[in-house]
Amino acid sequence: MIVTVTLNPALHVGYETERVRLGGTNRVSRVTYRAGGRGLAVARVLHTFGHDVAAAGLAGGSSGEMIRAELARAGVATQFTWITGESRRVVEVAGEGGPGEGGPGGQGSAVTTFCEPAPYITTEELGRLAADYRSLMAEATAAVLSGSLPAGLPAETYGSLATYAAEAGVPVVLDAGGSALWHGVSRRPALVIPGPDDADPAALIAAGAGAVAILSDGRVTAVTAEGQWSAELIGQHRASGPHGASGPPWASGQHGASGPRDALAAGFVPGIALSWSWPDTLAHAVALAASSGPAGEVDLEAYERLLPDVIVTSQAT
Repeated sequence: MIVTVTLNPALHVGYETERVRLGGTNRVSRVTYRAGGRGLAVARVLHTFGHDVAAAGLAGGSSGEMIRAELARAGVATQFTWITGESRRVVEVAGEGGPGEGGPGGQGSAVTTFCEPAPYITTEELGRLAADYRSLMAEATAAVLSGSLPAGLPAETYGSLATYAAEAGVPVVLDAGGSALWHGVSRRPALVIPGPDDADPAALIAAGAGAVAILSDGRVTAVTAEGQWSAELIGQHRASGPHGASGPPWASGQHGASGPRDALAAGFVPGIALSWSWPDTLAHAVALAASSGPAGEVDLEAYERLLPDVIVTSQAT
């Protein structure tokens, strides 16, 4: 079982209206709900590919119940630790110019977004999270730690979770930035996917990372102490992916803020858990990201079509 951890999930509420008038009444013609969060998107992708996955983390209130219900409808099992606070909501208001797949805001439609603050997490709730997570590690084959930390959680939270996984012999994929990333790296995760401000492979490996994945506009590079491998799409797919955007899907926030990046993280997990070669792992991850949409939906036919068009090159260090 693969365990994904989302500590700051959100219920995305989409409002579709003819136009937005400040200070006036706006009639909504359509409402959509979607469970959001970096680890939840990873769990969706892994589930689509037939992996046994459990979405863990923190959730609470009516928003938390709706997040859990929406994931259940998608077939994703959940193992949330429940909190007294209300899981945050992200309200996205779009005109009727054609909402995009997975929520409002399609091409030609201006979107106004309201992001609620994250709930405060108490020390008691953090303790229950640790206990629940350690219990899950007994049956886990890999753990994915990704996304932001809510208020009340210390920066070393990911570091503690990585330590519990290491004690159980479970490899960790860590996708984070800032102090949360560096605290986690010191606990020797198998793979780190840093944000652009922390993309220093040599420093991350020296700090404890087994491997580092660097995302650029044209390629994805995996760096280890033994060497590095780079992967990119070739031919027409490099210029235009299956969802119609130009360039690689993890560049410039295409298809939404982080959807393809989360699909890329999901693509690394089987290779980490099953000790695939880096060329095979990178090819799978890049093809998967290129065939995925903003909410974790995967076009399996596109994946099969794109996989042969991923070129991987190696360079010794």
